[in-house]
Amino acid sequence: MERATTILLFFCFCLGVTPQESRVTLLFAGDAMQHLPQVQGARNEDGSFAYDSCFYLVKERISAADIAGLNFETTLGAVPYTGYPLFSSPDAFAFSLRDAGFDIFFQANNHALDRGRKGLERTIDLLDSIGIKHTGTFRTEAARSLYYPLMVIKKGIRIAFLNYTYDTNGLPVQEPNKVNVTDTNLIIQDIRHTQLYKPDIIVAQMHWGEEYRTTPSFEQRELAIFLLSQGVRIIIGHHPHVVQPIVMKKKEGEIQHVVYYSLGNFISNQQQLHTEGGMMAEIVISKKDAASPVVIEKCDHALVWVQKRINNGKVHFSLVPSWEVDKQSMGEEDKQKMDKFVENMGNILQQEL
Repeated sequence: MERATTILLFFCFCLGVTPQESRVTLLFAGDAMQHLPQVQGARNEDGSFAYDSCFYLVKERISAADIAGLNFETTLGAVPYTGYPLFSSPDAFAFSLRDAGFDIFFQANNHALDRGRKGLERTIDLLDSIGIKHTGTFRTEAARSLYYPLMVIKKGIRIAFLNYTYDTNGLPVQEPNKVNVTDTNLIIQDIRHTQLYKPDIIVAQMHWGEEYRTTPSFEQRELAIFLLSQGVRIIIGHHPHVVQPIVMKKKEGEIQHVVYYSLGNFISNQQQLHTEGGMMAEIVISKKDAASPVVIEKCDHALVWVQKRINNGKVHFSLVPSWEVDKQSMGEEDKQKMDKFVENMGNILQQEL
């Protein structure tokens, strides 16, 4: 590999060609949930389901990313469709998220087994059939060995995605299925295996922490330190359903790593304080040439808020982006609610850890 890179650089020099710099934009969203009022709100008169109205205001920004992923915190376990505590959502929900621009669904979360083996396998089959990459749950150990880590090569940059959950709400994994449950010994083995693929950067999606807590727990911080020590450079957190701070380490002005402890909710019907929205992580990585290491150029975030409107006796859900709020025909009450949400998120993100 090194010899091939040297030859490529030699010919580029002889021809007066500068190897092109590669730049990849990453976008990650929080918990994509489906409580029963959301399912009922998306149901059409003919019994079909439509979710396009949920995402049309954020679709452009999501689709603009080179790679976009989220925590898919439900199953596609077929009828009867159910909300909390055992989720099973219409297939249309996955279609609409794909059409909004998401490429990757991270499946390792505490609701992965809400419909047992049938639900886990049907979810995998449906995502495969509609071209969505996914990781964290697997039909068999053989499938895990073959497809984990999830490797994505974009513009010549090799990105490895890891995904783990703290638990599956006590529901047992039925053989031969596999769910990635957080275990440091397993993670060490997985990262050693990952290094065989020569990734330029490793991204870990972690389902961790305490629900509704706006600061990371001791266990989150310790696990983050462990992951970074093993070579992970980007950590994206899910599960608390509220936003938690972003921690970034720089050395000589260059970003070494970043931890988004929790992105909060992407879309849900949760009612608790700070659960009515969340943030999307926006990260830019680049390589000067094939022989250069990946640089994390930029780490940013964008807030989204869930607007709920009642029409014909049903609640309709729409994601309103904070960067577009002044352009939307929102009522004064909703504007005040969103302004308060944005203010609260700002206070949370300014916490020093």
